Amino acid sequence: MKPRILLIYTGGTIGMMANPSTGELQSLDFDYIHQQIPEIARLDLEVIPISIAQPIDSSHMQPAHWIELVELIAQHEATVDGFVILHGTDTMAYTASALSFMIQGLAKPIVLTGSQLPVGILRSDGKENLLAALEIAGKKGSTGKPLLQEVAVFFQSKLYRGNRVSKISAHQFDAFDSPNYPLLGIAGVEIEIHTNELLEHPKTNTTYFKQLDARVGLIKLYPGINLSAYQSVFNPEVHRAVVIEAFGSGNTPNHEAFAKVLSAYVEQGGILVTISQCTSGSIQPGKYASGHLLAELGAWNGTDLTTEAAMTKLMWYLGTSTNPHQAEFCRVIAGESA
Repeated sequence: MKPRILLIYTGGTIGMMANPSTGELQSLDFDYIHQQIPEIARLDLEVIPISIAQPIDSSHMQPAHWIELVELIAQHEATVDGFVILHGTDTMAYTASALSFMIQGLAKPIVLTGSQLPVGILRSDGKENLLAALEIAGKKGSTGKPLLQEVAVFFQSKLYRGNRVSKISAHQFDAFDSPNYPLLGIAGVEIEIHTNELLEHPKTNTTYFKQLDARVGLIKLYPGINLSAYQSVFNPEVHRAVVIEAFGSGNTPNHEAFAKVLSAYVEQGGILVTISQCTSGSIQPGKYASGHLLAELGAWNGTDLTTEAAMTKLMWYLGTSTNPHQAEFCRVIAGESA
């Protein structure tokens, strides 16, 4: 019996066509993709195409769309062997990260993919990305169960853990990277899955979380930053938590004006989460004198979380917890951190 794969179209470059009048890329639908990639029908899979209610450019992606995807996956969980999500590249890492927290215990693959060029363009990378993603989603182990049982991103021959990846290029086909975690697989002459890097197979029932709290802010530190200009960000009624992209291993300016803004936010009940601006490495509170401030303020240690994983994990955690604690937030849910 052929594996059954649900192919969910959300929009993005892979399914776009240039407007003949303006030249702008506009989102189409799955029928267009199928016309451009007839090889889908030759795969030893049963591919079932569906779409979100309103396909969009991924720059318009919102938490509500993640909830819609969770609902679609929940509706079809019992009748398919895996899922492939066609998604724009700009926010693909956010969606992959969000789904890894919102869907827990699913013993089936969820593979996100897309392209840098529309499939109607001769040199498009979309064809290979989609066909390989479908094959990966359909792969089964020796026990007959899906080989991949987590949320992943496939792009330019590489399979990444979904909550460990970030987009690093707007112009290269090799657009993603996962500096703090090895590849889950690679598609060469053969598709190789690195089973030793995969999450352990879940032993619990699937849990779907549909409550998110989007009141999460983000600040990237830079030399000369004036935090008083960001007062609206550090307002607990606007943002229950703020992710701070600190220098290096967690360093910040430590002058009085800087500390005053953060202290006031924490005193009013705001939560600070520290991650690093560096693409690789981890937060080490207090390693340097300039790293003491956030630790003294009780900032939660984001360890080696990507920005995408930190933001979406907070939205998920704050949406499910009435009394949030650092220890609970730092618990590894889906292989998102060391």
